[in-house]
Amino acid sequence: MAAGGPRPQGEAWAAAAAGAELRVMAASRLPPGALTLKQFLRRQQVLQLYRKILRAIREVPGEADRHYLKDWAREEFKRNKDAAEEDAIRMMITQGNMQLQELQRTLKLAKS
Repeated sequence: MAAGGPRPQGEAWAAAAAGAELRVMAASRLPPGALTLKQFLRRQQVLQLYRKILRAIREVPGEADRHYLKDWAREEFKRNKDAAEEDAIRMMITQGNMQLQELQRTLKLAKS
């Protein structure tokens, strides 16, 4: 068969199908340990909560209290870093948000 000549229909289809299959396989392959979209979004929520807590702790007036709270927050997040169950993670985020609100209310009362 000539290099520039037309391919038979069966051979063209097989080549196109093989190319499409390779593209699909390459697109669906995720590296080991890659997060799903839901896990990625949940991770962003956890990191956002951690940052908010650390920002709130910066407003605590006493150095010793700030240090204690920062260590407490760090240990709590480290202790739960391997949690994988969706419901448990949601519950921990909810509890963390409630604790953040309590800290913010306490700081607001201390300032007034």
